[in-house]
Amino acid sequence: MKKIRFGVIGTNNISDWVIAGGRQDERFELVAVCSRTQEKASEFATKHNIPHTFTSLEEMAQSPLIDAVYIATPNYVHAQQSILCMSHGKHVLCEKPFASNAREVRQMIEAAKKYNVVLMEAMISTLNPNFAIVKDRLKDLGTIRRYFASYCQYSSRYDKFKEGIVLNAFKPELSNGAVMDIGVYTIYPMVALFGKPQKIEAQGILLHTGVDGQGAVNFQYDGMNATVLYSKIANSALPTEIEGEAGNLILDKIHITRQVDFIPRQKTAQGKEQENINCAIGVPVDKSEYYYEMAEFMNLIERGEKESKFNSHENSLITLEIMDEIRRQLGVHYPADDLTD
Repeated sequence: MKKIRFGVIGTNNISDWVIAGGRQDERFELVAVCSRTQEKASEFATKHNIPHTFTSLEEMAQSPLIDAVYIATPNYVHAQQSILCMSHGKHVLCEKPFASNAREVRQMIEAAKKYNVVLMEAMISTLNPNFAIVKDRLKDLGTIRRYFASYCQYSSRYDKFKEGIVLNAFKPELSNGAVMDIGVYTIYPMVALFGKPQKIEAQGILLHTGVDGQGAVNFQYDGMNATVLYSKIANSALPTEIEGEAGNLILDKIHITRQVDFIPRQKTAQGKEQENINCAIGVPVDKSEYYYEMAEFMNLIERGEKESKFNSHENSLITLEIMDEIRRQLGVHYPADDLTD
């Protein structure tokens, strides 16, 4: 089995989790890490037994030691780092959200085509085995009338924010905020299942730094509504639900789906509705959720395919177009929005 040699850009917790997931696949070989300082690079390399360290992304991108990179840096540099690596023939798995805005995503897609490399957004939700079940069982719902998803998670950094200490999660200059960090998990699966909505109506709460703390967004599709809730300043235990005229699908969590129930709408002979009966249709997920995105990415490289049919370029672009419109309606502006092609 041919090994795929990876370099990691960014030394935060998400990199730890992705590495653990990647190492559940025998093709994954971690050979390099890039960080802004040698101290951080060396510390991370020792932690994960990585043989090579870089403090220059240009040098890492040029290195013949690696075949692919995983990018887990702040959102505002996703596009430029991805394009740099692709320009040197490296395949790129870039953490969500793909970029600061849709303009940058278009640049990334153009670069992937120009340099003939794999480019994929690291969105775990849509590569989870249970998401494939949901997609397959949509046909059992009859005419679909509503998609509802909620992901609200009180940020551990919000307490510091209230104390007057603004950490990265709430800085507009880093292209951060609730819709980028949390809301994307509710929107991307919606796009993967139903495509681009016809209309978007957003409400939210802005924090004093100019980023959103939470939001509620309604979408209009042909014959169907969708609603998503997201927050970094409050919690919620609400599940995700897809409602159809013939039944409902309920997902325990939209970002990491461990349980899926199908509830058929049943009627008696007299036409009166009976009590709904839950039917568990999900499968046990016995590997790290990050294994599945790494496996999909390596499958593309191995097969010579340049784009995932699940985490496709189109899905990533539509998702950022939606988030651009949500931010426009809420009044969230990033310095990256002022840049031009």
